[in-house]
Amino acid sequence: MHGFANPARFLRLARPITAPLLLIGGALTLAVLAWGLVSAPAEQLQGETVRILFIHVPAAWLGMGGWSVIALASLSELVWRHPLAGIAARAAALPGAFFSLLCLVTGSLWGRPAWGAWWVWDGRLTSMLVLFFLYCAYIALADAAERSGQGNTRIAAIFGLVGAVNIPIIHYSVIWWNSLHQPPSIGLSALSGNSPMAPEFLYGLLAATLGFSLLFGGVVLARMRTILADQQTEARLRRRAMDYADA
Repeated sequence: MHGFANPARFLRLARPITAPLLLIGGALTLAVLAWGLVSAPAEQLQGETVRILFIHVPAAWLGMGGWSVIALASLSELVWRHPLAGIAARAAALPGAFFSLLCLVTGSLWGRPAWGAWWVWDGRLTSMLVLFFLYCAYIALADAAERSGQGNTRIAAIFGLVGAVNIPIIHYSVIWWNSLHQPPSIGLSALSGNSPMAPEFLYGLLAATLGFSLLFGGVVLARMRTILADQQTEARLRRRAMDYADA
């Protein structure tokens, strides 16, 4: 893990893979969405509204996945003092918040015809809304620590770890409580062919999730490179300011 602690070494590895992740992820996502939103058959019970799931399911996955990245990076920062861990957490926060919001919006669009309401205080919906608020709070904490100029991101890292408690609550909410939300349809059982979903929807959702995940990875790497570039530029400006002051 500490082999990637050197920013120059990280950049050498990140530069050649950022663009392919974005391009492959974008192409796969567009292809799957074009098929799912236009050509996929209507579902027997959900009708045409099933098409929303090709966006909703990957968005929910990456909303939770983004905070998992924050939690792991925060643990690495607090325990192993990894110098790039805080940068990785900050880079994952904004796209994670976007996917959480996208999950909530598309879930409401699906819920109106399915449940007869845009929003219900269901356990899955409520815990996902809490996750979006946690993202907003983390982004504010990380930005405040960055603006302070002290490099003290421990509070944000602790918050990132504590907020991870919400991830299993989101996942198991449909099992723990009497929920309107349908139980998970994609899991380990899908790999063994035991998923309750029809193959055309199952494979389409898996492909959409892969495409969105590649995009997410590319965006996180691009944001990490941007944050590192900003820090290096700021450090050079400070050195020049000190040189002018000593002259």
